[in-house]
Amino acid sequence: MSTPHVVVVMGVAGTGKTTIGPLLAERLGVPYAEGDDFHPQANIEKMSAGTPLTDEDRWPWLDAIGRWAHSRAGLGGVVSSSALKRSYRDRLRAEAPGAVFVHLTGSRELIEDRMRHREGHFMPTSLLDSQFATLQPLAADEAGVAVDVAGSPEEIADRATAALAELDSPAATA
Repeated sequence: MSTPHVVVVMGVAGTGKTTIGPLLAERLGVPYAEGDDFHPQANIEKMSAGTPLTDEDRWPWLDAIGRWAHSRAGLGGVVSSSALKRSYRDRLRAEAPGAVFVHLTGSRELIEDRMRHREGHFMPTSLLDSQFATLQPLAADEAGVAVDVAGSPEEIADRATAALAELDSPAATA
């Protein structure tokens, strides 16, 4: 890669954004920022109570992530964000126009199983249906790749790294 990407690792809760993001950042040699750390406390309290966030709840969070991504332009970085709707990704791109997305994908059954076995996270499995209902996969005109979350974290990070490299290949830009 000539200029390091600013990568947004996206997907519904439980796809492994917090696990894959740091692994991907390590492989790319850039810093990682945990998207959940950008949430205002009110958002965390709402989600902890099992209440889905509204778009109005998300705008300040997305803007904060976008500012971080913008600060990494030309330097590279990886940040996690569910970025479930096109409008959310558009908001991130408004702050960081060169951002590319790695959409972690998988079956609902696999993701729910992973959510049930993780500890110390505020997002309950009861919100998974609303996450899938909200999800708008990357469109053809959005810079990014979809990566299946089956397998080990290392395998997933390897697939993501390879897919990002394909974005930079001459064949991909022809």
